[in-house]
Amino acid sequence: MTAETVDQQSAETAGEESAPTAGNQSAPTAGEESAPTAGEQSGPTASRESGPTAGQVTGEDLDQKTGAGAAPAAAAIRAKRERIDAIDQAIIDLWLERASLSQEVGKTRMASGGTRLVLAREREIVERFRSALGPDGTQVALLLLRSGRGPL
Repeated sequence: MTAETVDQQSAETAGEESAPTAGNQSAPTAGEESAPTAGEQSGPTASRESGPTAGQVTGEDLDQKTGAGAAPAAAAIRAKRERIDAIDQAIIDLWLERASLSQEVGKTRMASGGTRLVLAREREIVERFRSALGPDGTQVALLLLRSGRGPL
């Protein structure tokens, strides 16, 4: 015996009429919502089952490279990413140039009988980056210094 049959029999023995709906479900009692009939959807999963409603975007609709849900947004994201990539390349090029110059300074200083590094200069560089970028600036400066002089 199924739960629907038990519900139907309980309703009949209690003196209530049970009007079957699509799928042989009993009519709702007070406080219950009726189940959807054939072709109807209800509840929070209805839109997922029947597809997105206006304004909703599914994973299939998203631009896979940008994560955007609309073509204009995807185009804007691609344009911004192109600029980010250009900036990244400029940072890489400048990083390499800086490291090379720093190595030349170190070689020149040591060839003249000077020290391998000048701690006051390194502290000045770390402070400049920390002031401009916050705590992350300290880490960036230390990486820059290391790339120019090598590890301590």
